[in-house]
Amino acid sequence: MWCLRSYLEQIDERTLKWLDKSLAATPDISRTQLAGNLCKHLSWHDINGRPKTTGGAIALRRLEDLGLITLPKGREIACNDPARRGQIKPYPARSELHCGLAELGEIELIMVNDDRNQWQLWQNMVNTWHPLQNSNLCGARICYLIRCQAEGIISAISFSSAAWRLQARDKWIGWTNQTRAENLAMVVNNSRFLILPQVHVPHLASHVLARACRQVAGDWEIMYGIRPVLLETFVDPRQYRGICYRAAGWQCIGKTSGRGRQDTGDATQAKDIYCLPVQKNFRTLLGGQPPRSLSWTEEEFGQVNLGDKRLKKRLFRIAEDFYANPLASIPQACGSRSAAKAAYRFFQHPAVKLEETLSGHYQATAKRIQAHKGVILAAQDTTSLNYATHPATVGLGPIDAKGTQGVLVHDTMAFTEDGVPLGLIDVQHWVRQEKKNRTVTESAKWLESFKATQQLSRQCPGPLIVNVGDREADFFDLFCAVQPDGAQLLVRAVHCRALADSDTNIWVHMQRCASKGTLEVHVPPRKNQSAGVASLSVTFDQVVLQPPKGRKELSPVTMWAVLARETDPPDGVEPLEWLLLTSVAVDNFTAACQRIEWYTRRWGIEVFHRTLKSGCKVEDRQLETVDRITACLAIDMVIAWRVYYLTMLGRQTPDVPCSVFFEEVEWKALTAHAARRPSPAPEPPPLYEAIVMVARLGGYIKQSRKEPPGTETIWRGLVALGWITDAWRAFGQQNGPPRKPE
Repeated sequence: MWCLRSYLEQIDERTLKWLDKSLAATPDISRTQLAGNLCKHLSWHDINGRPKTTGGAIALRRLEDLGLITLPKGREIACNDPARRGQIKPYPARSELHCGLAELGEIELIMVNDDRNQWQLWQNMVNTWHPLQNSNLCGARICYLIRCQAEGIISAISFSSAAWRLQARDKWIGWTNQTRAENLAMVVNNSRFLILPQVHVPHLASHVLARACRQVAGDWEIMYGIRPVLLETFVDPRQYRGICYRAAGWQCIGKTSGRGRQDTGDATQAKDIYCLPVQKNFRTLLGGQPPRSLSWTEEEFGQVNLGDKRLKKRLFRIAEDFYANPLASIPQACGSRSAAKAAYRFFQHPAVKLEETLSGHYQATAKRIQAHKGVILAAQDTTSLNYATHPATVGLGPIDAKGTQGVLVHDTMAFTEDGVPLGLIDVQHWVRQEKKNRTVTESAKWLESFKATQQLSRQCPGPLIVNVGDREADFFDLFCAVQPDGAQLLVRAVHCRALADSDTNIWVHMQRCASKGTLEVHVPPRKNQSAGVASLSVTFDQVVLQPPKGRKELSPVTMWAVLARETDPPDGVEPLEWLLLTSVAVDNFTAACQRIEWYTRRWGIEVFHRTLKSGCKVEDRQLETVDRITACLAIDMVIAWRVYYLTMLGRQTPDVPCSVFFEEVEWKALTAHAARRPSPAPEPPPLYEAIVMVARLGGYIKQSRKEPPGTETIWRGLVALGWITDAWRAFGQQNGPPRKPE
């Protein structure tokens, strides 16, 4: 059986023999006639009974390219003779247009399929201004020109046959090969979309796109007898961000493999896939199956590519074991000698690196960010991991002035404005060398983190993403890296920077500014003072910072400064004084208070580091080399994030069912144990109630809703929950207690 692609998948040896006989019997047959005969032989026809001659012709040419048949010589006719074909004329540039959407007047979509002059105009426009031009539009298609009452033709768009096979789309719909072949005709591809580059009208692209999507459904049914159920398109992330598609309700469901009809073997040209259902119950109409709910390990590590499916399966198992008992050593967490040995072999495998293991978690974080409406705060900080008690570990370096051996880690975590951690977006690790041997300064870690934030901003164009750093992040190169339309910056200042429009420095300038009001913030424990509330006097102003001396190649940078000073500190406690520099405009007192609140969310990453060290015991991992330690660290960091995420999610969304976080067997075992009954609750309890049950297992004593459980009692409770769940499974309680004999 010949196993080829697309139309060729249905061509086997018997069909090839039939083609050979047909060519031998009628050597003068035209290629079009042969394609029509092939369609009749294989029952290739559309819903109206017309043969799919174009598809048959493509299949014949592919068979000839593969050397399986020899086709008769093609006849030269006007449509394929370059000398006789009509020339595509350049579409002239129009005058620049800047106005509002309402000023354009009525907008009309003109279908050009049956109008030769309008079709020629569409071709000229697309070939002149669209990067893909008019190539590769084959099969069924509908093309529109968009004309407005005030300015005439301003846009062009086309819809054509869907891609034959897309792994991400087919998986999202729930298609098998058979159901895809049966229902692909109900999917239509938005193959071209062009707004003339001289037209600058806010919201025009999403408006036109939404109008076209509504109109094409009826037009496609009239022309081809099939009403579309789903629309798809591709967006090249190297050139576009897909904002107009998101605004029009499209959903990004994955990426292409970078291969296609014009395959050059360059898989780096992968594009984002966007889909828009145009009918309710689209998945049912397309014969698909709802996607299987993923376990948390599949969500966080499912996109990891370790080169071997067995390694990924082992990764899932190790992560589940570590999460079930985060305080345990590797042998204790794995539960058996063979499982522990497999874990050690996993960490020493050359393909298992921290960067690759975390790549799946980064993608999962991006999905959570895309689903969030609001500002995202990307807090970055450095922590040191102390392995002084493991002198046999090879490859460690000093982490302090005393020469203590360990590893340095600089990570960046995405938070909501409410402090819910959505996941890591960048992790850097290194072993410190002597200064004379360093090729890159350690301050570069802040720039690398900001670059990762910028990349995330391009990947998730909806929310504003602000990179937040402590005083160590106050260096000029970081300020210069900010772009107006990308990720923004908020750091705490430490240097007395000179101002471009003043003879004084920024600290003196801000202290001279009058207070605009007071703000109360919650502060973590300080020296000789427990955590509490501080009253801060707030001042803000726009400043222009001079570059450092000796850096004449740099230009001054405009930032906004916010100074917050504690007005009445407790006795014996040094008052708080924060000078914040941000690239986000601060126009009023409310905005200044918001920037201060943003900065306080930076403490969340310190909570994460405490959870990583105390809750996951990463400094107790006994592995032979630093590479194996960092490979294990990748899993521990995701475990620590998940514990922290559970803690904060219960506070922000207390009433959602706990099944969003706990598996069925877990919440059933938990509710049965909490009630001291053999039967579990009939329905999953609210998330906050389940978290309190878990925290009580870890020693939490509930006093009031104002003092919710913290990460420490949560991770201790998760250990106990793991034991309870194992016992629940072992004694066959998944479906309730056994019935008493009658």
